[in-house]
Amino acid sequence: MTDKVVYLSSQWRDQVFQRLRSELSPEKMKFITTSVTFNYSNCPNGKDRYLYFKCEEGSITDVIVDEGDPPGAEFTITGSYDLFAQITQGMIKSHRALMSGKLRLKGNMVKALKLASLADRLNAIMAQIPTNY
Repeated sequence: MTDKVVYLSSQWRDQVFQRLRSELSPEKMKFITTSVTFNYSNCPNGKDRYLYFKCEEGSITDVIVDEGDPPGAEFTITGSYDLFAQITQGMIKSHRALMSGKLRLKGNMVKALKLASLADRLNAIMAQIPTNY
């Protein structure tokens, strides 16, 4: 049995990066170049955190989990820790949370909606990681 990692920990981040790099080819990612920051509020430790992804020509090049000010990104999506945990587990689709107003987006909404299927692919892979939320 695989040991579970803590959601948003450095071990979780390492597994996310490794799995995304191995399971998502540039073709599957439509050779996209973009970046996105997910800002988490109401985290269990009482602090806000962020999850940052950078993709260049369809390859995941960076995944950062931290507190404080995130790197600049093309898109910033803000929501609660609990909501993001549900999205990461595949319990809620990200575009549904966005359209219902549970998530707030800064960036080009039209482009973000076009990328929603890619976000669902990322979440499907992250959902496979044995995680304690």
